[in-house]
Amino acid sequence: MKLLFSEHKSDYAHYLFPYAVWAFPETGETPADLFNQGFLPSSRNLDRFYLCRHVRVNMRKFRPSSENRRILRKGDGIRVKLLPREQFDYTPEKRQFYKTYADIKFGKDVMTFERLDLLFNSKIISHLLLFTDTRTNAEIGTATLYLQDKELVYYYYAFYDINYYNRNLGMFMMTSAVSFFAEKGFRHLYLGTCYSRNALYKTQFAGAEFFNGFRWVGDVVELKYILKRENKDVRQHLLETEDYRDTFYDSDLENMVAASAFQVKLR
Repeated sequence: MKLLFSEHKSDYAHYLFPYAVWAFPETGETPADLFNQGFLPSSRNLDRFYLCRHVRVNMRKFRPSSENRRILRKGDGIRVKLLPREQFDYTPEKRQFYKTYADIKFGKDVMTFERLDLLFNSKIISHLLLFTDTRTNAEIGTATLYLQDKELVYYYYAFYDINYYNRNLGMFMMTSAVSFFAEKGFRHLYLGTCYSRNALYKTQFAGAEFFNGFRWVGDVVELKYILKRENKDVRQHLLETEDYRDTFYDSDLENMVAASAFQVKLR
C-alpha cells in the first residue's frame, strides 16, 4: 500500500503534530489486507482507506455468550437472509424507509437521498442481510455488508424499523450477523470505529479486538483506558504517556515496536 499523511491542527506548545494516515491499495492488495492493517474505507469505491481505532471480531474465537443468546431470543420470529447486491431490489419504498430511519438516527438530511443512492450503488456494498418479521412478512431491517471470500465481513450501515426498538432489533441484527458469519467460517467481521463509550457495545462478542494504532488488542480494559483518557486535558501522544506504557506494556517500548503492524522499507 501507499501511504499519505494528512496534517491536522497542531499544538506546538506541547509538541503535538497529528496526522491522519491514508492508505491507497497497490496492485495485488485486497481490501482485507488493508482492514487487517488497521484501516477502514474512506471511499465507497474502496480506493482510499484511513487508519483509525476500530473493532473487529475474530470469528475463530467467537462463542455466543448468555447475553448474545438473550438478544437472539428477543428476535424470535425474525428471518435472516443474505442477498448479493445484484439481486437486491432497491425500491422507492425501501429508499424512503432507509431515509426515514437515517433522519431519526443521524439527524434530518445528514444522509440525503443522493448520499443514500450513492451508498446502495457503490462497491462498498457487495451483499445485504435482510431481516423479515415472519408473522407479517414485512421487511423490518437491512444491514449493508462488504464480503471478501471467507476473509472479511464489513458490517457497514444498518437500517431498521424503529417500532421494533423494544425488541433490541439493532443489536439483534448485529448479533445475528456475527453468529451467521461465524457459522459460515469467515475469519473476521469488522464493526466500525469506537471513539466513545457509546460504541463499546461492539465489543460484547467473544473474540472482539480493537486496533490501537500499532496492533490489534483483545483487552477491552485497554480500550476503556483510552476512551477515558480522551475526556481529560491531553498534552501528550498516547505512546508518550508513561502511565499507559506502564499499565499495558510494562514500560517496554521495544516490545511495542516489535508488535507493530507496520514496517516501511525506504526505496
